[in-house]
Amino acid sequence: MAAGKSSNSRQGDALPRHVYEEPDRHGNVRVYYRKGHGPRIRITARPGTEEFWRQYALCAAGHAPKAPRRDRKPQPGTFRALVVDYMESVDFARLNHATTAQRRRVLESMLGERLNRESEDIFADIPVNEICPAHVKLLRDRKSSAPEAANHRLKTLGPLFKWAISERRMETNPARDVAKFRTGSEGHHTWTVDEVADFARRHPLGSKAYLALALLLFSGQRISDIAQFGRRNVGEDGDGFPVLRLTQVKNRGRDPVSLELPILEPLSEALMQTPEIGTAAFLETEYKKPFSIKGLGNKFRDWCDEAKLPHCSAHGLRKAGATIAAENGATEYQLMAIFGWRKAEQAAEYVRKARQKKLARAAMHLIVPPPKNPSLSDNQAAGEGNDRHKLLKFLEAC
Repeated sequence: MAAGKSSNSRQGDALPRHVYEEPDRHGNVRVYYRKGHGPRIRITARPGTEEFWRQYALCAAGHAPKAPRRDRKPQPGTFRALVVDYMESVDFARLNHATTAQRRRVLESMLGERLNRESEDIFADIPVNEICPAHVKLLRDRKSSAPEAANHRLKTLGPLFKWAISERRMETNPARDVAKFRTGSEGHHTWTVDEVADFARRHPLGSKAYLALALLLFSGQRISDIAQFGRRNVGEDGDGFPVLRLTQVKNRGRDPVSLELPILEPLSEALMQTPEIGTAAFLETEYKKPFSIKGLGNKFRDWCDEAKLPHCSAHGLRKAGATIAAENGATEYQLMAIFGWRKAEQAAEYVRKARQKKLARAAMHLIVPPPKNPSLSDNQAAGEGNDRHKLLKFLEAC
């Protein structure tokens, strides 16, 4: 809508001169004052009210009205009070820094949203005992254009309400029965063997980038873990073989996972062949300081871009390791022992995919009708042998 044009969306109640309405990115209708090419000034009061006319007069006089001050202490029993108490709780403090920062950002963004387009009421002021699945669904649906963000709202609200139940602030979890959006995405791209080779060609053995690749792929751990890997994490097992000992950063404060992992030969070689190996941590910045988790993530992003692999990420190497292990016959519990998963569901998904490939490879020839020519071999009927190589060469030439 063009600035300065009044909207008549209030059932015949025309807005005064120089006032217009405009929806924000959440669909909430905002009211603004703008005279000619002057500044756009937000009017926070409902049109027609005494407060609206007070703010309108200030705008007309060239002064921006100050928004009414909210009490620093939230009203007891409201959604805002619940969120504030949760973020000050022991449960919240035990989460890792990245999780607390993310949850705080998501929760605070929802507090200021209006209940609907025509209302001045915001979610922060809803009494906790009135919050229901319809409210949660509304918050989810406002991010429907970004399904991952919508699902993250549910992922953030669920633990909040669970905590509220444990504190006897709520009786039920209104987020429990609100379904996540299907995204059609499998998350981070899983690296292929060719992509690992492309990275290694751009960042050869001996480089800091190659060491990061080896730590990620051959330890199976997250970038938050390898950012902290150092000499203190290396020891020997009962047979004298080198091992990595670590407690994963994720959930370290509330449900720590400690692992002892054999150091594989490719990782051992990468450590020994890297001249710039750090003292406090294997991977250090140019200033000889350990990378922060975010800093190392950004640096690895740069290394991938330099190798012309913009679709690849650090977490995709963890997925590649799990995929390779599953296809080599690792069981669910073996994968859990390597990657530190508490539940078998995630490991089972990698095993299921690996089994599907093996079963399809063993049975695909059954689709082909039995040959009429007795001299035609089963391998040829299955598309194997010379014909397969001819097909691959043909496709490569296209």
